[in-house]
Amino acid sequence: MTSPADPAPSAATSATSATSADPAAASKPAQRKDPWDLPDVSALTVGVLGGTGDQGRGLAYRLARAGQRVVIGSRAAERAEQAAAELGAGVEGADNAECARRSDVVIVAVPWDGHAKTLEALRDDLAGKLVVDCVNPLGFDKKGAYALKPEEGSAAEQAAALLPDSRVTAAFHHLSAVLLADPAVEEIETDVMVLGEVRDDVEIVQALAGRIPGMRGVYAGRLRNAHQVESLVANLISVNRRYRAHAGVRLTDV
Repeated sequence: MTSPADPAPSAATSATSATSADPAAASKPAQRKDPWDLPDVSALTVGVLGGTGDQGRGLAYRLARAGQRVVIGSRAAERAEQAAAELGAGVEGADNAECARRSDVVIVAVPWDGHAKTLEALRDDLAGKLVVDCVNPLGFDKKGAYALKPEEGSAAEQAAALLPDSRVTAAFHHLSAVLLADPAVEEIETDVMVLGEVRDDVEIVQALAGRIPGMRGVYAGRLRNAHQVESLVANLISVNRRYRAHAGVRLTDV
């Protein structure tokens, strides 16, 4: 398995072959892959579980507006179809299982309290799929939002545990549902932190984020680091309430 921190196997194999054939090649540094050389993802179908909620609808709308084929899922197909019709831009609706089956990449945007139950029910339908978890485990009291820590460590790690036959990543946590849904907003200036175990999978998600004008997908570590990324949303909620804003995240010097 190739990780984001490891060189691609093909590159390592080529370097080994070159060294054995030409001793002088051993002194040459291995060529490093440009981290901004991302794949073409325009032909992929993206499913959004929880696509009738604010965050899911917003992501579906933005990706479809960027030219991506999008299917939104809900427990009831009729509800998903209605939401898809309201969004337009070619978005389609289906029940959650059909949404998962028809998609190459599946974004999980369901409420935290239904996260585990939803994924358990879709384990077979999500087998072999690239799953992008954007769920933020949060609690709320009179002091405001605060982060919850799942037994597995994070929502993304819970997803990985429940979906052993899927390729789980984490991304799209810090996006304003208000900005995503506003057709008058042409660009959303923010970075999307992407976490995962396999470099190729992470780069697909980075490329999807980059299709939305103003956004940039940035690799931010393995899934074991997902908790603090998910938790940061509690801080952003406090920022937004104090300043009446729709704050996102920008990473400097990258």
